[in-house]
Amino acid sequence: MEHEPWQCTGAEEVQWRLEDLYCGKDDPALDVDMQWAAAAAEQFAAKYRSGLEHLDGGGMADAMLALQEIRQRLARVGSYRYLSYVTHSDEPLHGAAIQQYQEQATAIENRLVFFDIAWNQLEESRVSALLEDLELAPWAHLLRRWRLYGQHLLSEGEEQILAEKRVTGRSLWERLFDETLTDLRFSLRGKMLTEQEVLTLLSSPDREMRRDAAASMTQGLESRLHTLTFCFNAVLADKALDDRLRRYPHWLSKRNLANEISDSMVEALEGAVVSRYGLVARYYRLKARLLGVSPLNDYDRYAPLPGTARQYSWEECTRIVLGALEDFSPGLAEIGRRFFREEWIDAALSAGKRGGAFAHPVTPDAHPYLLVNYTGTVRDVMTVAHELGHGIHQYLAREQGFLNADTPLTTAETASVFGEMLTFERLMREEADPRGRLALLCGKIEDTCATVFRQIAMHRFESAIHQARREEGELSRDRLAEFWMRTQAEQFSDSVVLTEGYRWWWSYIPHFIGSPGYVYAYAFGELLTFALIRKYRSDGAAFVSRYREMLGLGGARSPAEVVGVAGIQLEDPQIWNEALAYLEDLVAEAEAMVEKESGNAPGT
Repeated sequence: MEHEPWQCTGAEEVQWRLEDLYCGKDDPALDVDMQWAAAAAEQFAAKYRSGLEHLDGGGMADAMLALQEIRQRLARVGSYRYLSYVTHSDEPLHGAAIQQYQEQATAIENRLVFFDIAWNQLEESRVSALLEDLELAPWAHLLRRWRLYGQHLLSEGEEQILAEKRVTGRSLWERLFDETLTDLRFSLRGKMLTEQEVLTLLSSPDREMRRDAAASMTQGLESRLHTLTFCFNAVLADKALDDRLRRYPHWLSKRNLANEISDSMVEALEGAVVSRYGLVARYYRLKARLLGVSPLNDYDRYAPLPGTARQYSWEECTRIVLGALEDFSPGLAEIGRRFFREEWIDAALSAGKRGGAFAHPVTPDAHPYLLVNYTGTVRDVMTVAHELGHGIHQYLAREQGFLNADTPLTTAETASVFGEMLTFERLMREEADPRGRLALLCGKIEDTCATVFRQIAMHRFESAIHQARREEGELSRDRLAEFWMRTQAEQFSDSVVLTEGYRWWWSYIPHFIGSPGYVYAYAFGELLTFALIRKYRSDGAAFVSRYREMLGLGGARSPAEVVGVAGIQLEDPQIWNEALAYLEDLVAEAEAMVEKESGNAPGT
């Protein structure tokens, strides 16, 4: 029987209520808020453009509150326009509305650019004196962070020009990329499928279906490869120009600065993960044996073990994910229930909806929203747990206010991965069948391989193409494919055969376009969460309150201080090796389960 992602799961009508923000795309309040923000920005500039150096702590705190209110009002409108767009990107009116917002918001933000520049021009002694004032204590970490960008800021006029050009430059390339993939349909056995639907079939128990789904994905991407390659080159060139103008020493410097992490720490993470690539090959050799296939091809990686495939209804998913949270913290579970009960989630598959999943924090005076594309697989259940973890983190961080709520990527992935781990453990406790337990364990190992090893492989691909674009000029699709196949093959050794069509699969990954340098954060967050899980197991109930406090800090402190609340030493270079040892334990556990079932030791 064919495993079809379009079968009913109960999520078909699960759509978010954006009326919590505005009544509709033509709500007059949208224009009212934009007009208010524009007027407030003018008043802010008139009040603070001259004399910033004479403000005392209280005056500076007042300025920060005023700035926060302007940016929060802008973000509320922007969130509504974006959330409307990602579920209706095939409707031109929504694309036009978000473009108009970006143009208006950029003009308003340009009136505020002077403040960042003026703050960075203050003498260090003056800054130190201000930051000792208790009235500025809530803003101290943020203001120190802003000072780190001083050497990368240009003049006010130059900053304004770059911001204006970005609206009609890089942001449009990102939009073209998103709309190209949203509009794309993949032909498979007489059906025209969305990207999300065809990718879900890579988890089908039917190998021929997986093979055909992979071929369909390749064929669809090839049909748009000219456009997608052009988008990649445009973004690569734009970033190279921006880095040069702002004097960043290499392509990842800006991202590392935003993540509040040193270059050496990222290098240590990458080095630790690459040194353990052998774990990936070890696991996939085991999986090839379990599936009874040789060789294991790229489209076999997420195949369920024979006789273990099952679907989870939306109701089951809700029960499992919230149950896992309840076991850990009834308080966090109650926050989680609000997402389901009050329609803060969009889970239905629909035309015009972008693929993938995300959590959007919106603003502290509202609440986060979650987007998933739910098809009922166990991987989808884990995705819901992942995004709900983000949502709860964002909900708790609202206490810090708009400017302090946003977390750097180094800590942004912790709550999401922690939620996945809790859900995985709940599923394991509920599963009595040894085959089912092995399937769940293998699924978790595969997800971890994808989150740690695959994301570092993608990070290495991204590093290679940014460097090549700067040295070689525009890159052909074959040159991009060359980097892709090399960096992907490294992690598998000889355990997985990458088929010819897989060479084009770099072209659909949105992070490369919308968030250059993002992907290593997934590995960072996954391994950091392993450390948190180990801490939870050693400290028990005492850990729960510290964990909640950690999430509530948002971005108000440095990542090291935030995770330090939970008892983790982020600067310890052994943290990565210890976390990877935990993953090795999972692989060894799977091997032991197979050995027990078969009576023969699996080859490693």
